[in-house]
Amino acid sequence: MMQKIRHTSVAPTRTQRLASGGEIDAHRHDDHQIAYASKGAIAVTTDAGSWVAPATRAIWIPAGTVHRHQAHGELDLHLVGLPATDNPLGLDKPAVLAVSPLLRELIVAYTHDPDNDSPPHLRLRAVMLDQLTISPEQPLHLPVPTDPLLRELHDVLCGDPADNRSLDDLGRQIGASARTLSRRLRDDLGLTYPQWRTQVRLHHALLLLADDVPVTAVAHRCGWSSASTFINVFRRAFGHTPGTRPTA
Repeated sequence: MMQKIRHTSVAPTRTQRLASGGEIDAHRHDDHQIAYASKGAIAVTTDAGSWVAPATRAIWIPAGTVHRHQAHGELDLHLVGLPATDNPLGLDKPAVLAVSPLLRELIVAYTHDPDNDSPPHLRLRAVMLDQLTISPEQPLHLPVPTDPLLRELHDVLCGDPADNRSLDDLGRQIGASARTLSRRLRDDLGLTYPQWRTQVRLHHALLLLADDVPVTAVAHRCGWSSASTFINVFRRAFGHTPGTRPTA
């Protein structure tokens, strides 16, 4: 559980820079918030898991959610606060959203001058909200299991995403059979072990890429047999190759 939780009634709208590894500590606010990194990757962590977003994605944080931010790579962070009554996608849990080139520019422009109440700025906000309503949710959530055995397995995999041992071997380490672990994974997370391990690996791959680790090294450190295999898995998950970056 997170400690020393700050409560900020109004979710701020602003642009700020964070060094790689920089954090915004655990807090909550009464508004919704969108966190978008136009440079680097932002990770948002709650008790339910972690959401990570490179510069083609944004993270939706519902009102009241206790969360913290962490920067991976040099981060240009854009935060958009929205009243609890403004929920374009009707989401009540954190989610990662696709960011189109247009939405990217709208967020960057809107957070550049957050205190501007001029009619053009308000129209910009309205278009931004319209674009959010058509932003599909993306599978970039790494859930944290509630089951104690699965939490042990989670710690092993996150400690070394390249660990290629079978579920039988991992089960012997933590004192459970592969059948038991498989059943609990289905009950707790709705995933098979290979599906969950792939999510762990993709999550870590995004963070390494944000720190400019070469694609081949990322593939090796996250357990893929070759860079080409990693690229294919990454493309299927995210719709683009690992080296793709948005235009400035």
